[in-house]
Amino acid sequence: MKTIIHKADSRGHADRGWLDAHHTFSFADYYDASRTHFGVLRVLNDDKIAGGMGFPPHPHDNMEIITIPLSGALEHKDSMGSEGVISKNEIQIMSAGTGLKHSEANASATEELKLLQIWLFPNQKNVAPRYQQFALQSEDRKNNLQQVISPDANDAGGWIHQDAWFHLGDLDAGFQTTYNFKNPDNGLYVFVISGTLEIGGETLETRDGLAITEAQSVEIKANSDSEILLMEVPLR
Repeated sequence: MKTIIHKADSRGHADRGWLDAHHTFSFADYYDASRTHFGVLRVLNDDKIAGGMGFPPHPHDNMEIITIPLSGALEHKDSMGSEGVISKNEIQIMSAGTGLKHSEANASATEELKLLQIWLFPNQKNVAPRYQQFALQSEDRKNNLQQVISPDANDAGGWIHQDAWFHLGDLDAGFQTTYNFKNPDNGLYVFVISGTLEIGGETLETRDGLAITEAQSVEIKANSDSEILLMEVPLR
């Protein structure tokens, strides 16, 4: 097993007043040649958006875009005609494919919105753009790794155009479990939403990330009540 730890305070940071963003990988004005992507995982942004603020319509193409609200609510509109408000315990997926435009805004005029936005390179180019929004059962990740994204449209949760699997966990202090890779050629990127854990021989704290390669399984132990996101992705 090989690991690379990305401490929370090593991430790129942009504070635009209305937007406070941390970038695990190179994005916008932040560039680090050693941190441009992890396999097909291209972007992992940890954003805070002030009340009443957001991003005006802007384009995307040939990217799988996943948005996970952590608190507050996100208002979405796009050129496909999709509209919605996405809150905690919901996930949004956009396959940008041949191209689309969308806007994203804090649905509240006063409350801060916190979210993770994740981009993956797709395994097919120029697919028809698609939108998916779905709710999660929070009890399904209590001391469990809840699968929320896969390549299979028949699986629970959402699906994307990539051989990737995402899991969320809400773990009590002292809980231990094992994550078994779906494909041993894949890598695993662990992002700690909150808490302190021991994973792959490393101690991780809130907003730390850990890249794991050359493994078929990994042991996870929560040293405190913790929330984690696991992203298993192809390394090619």
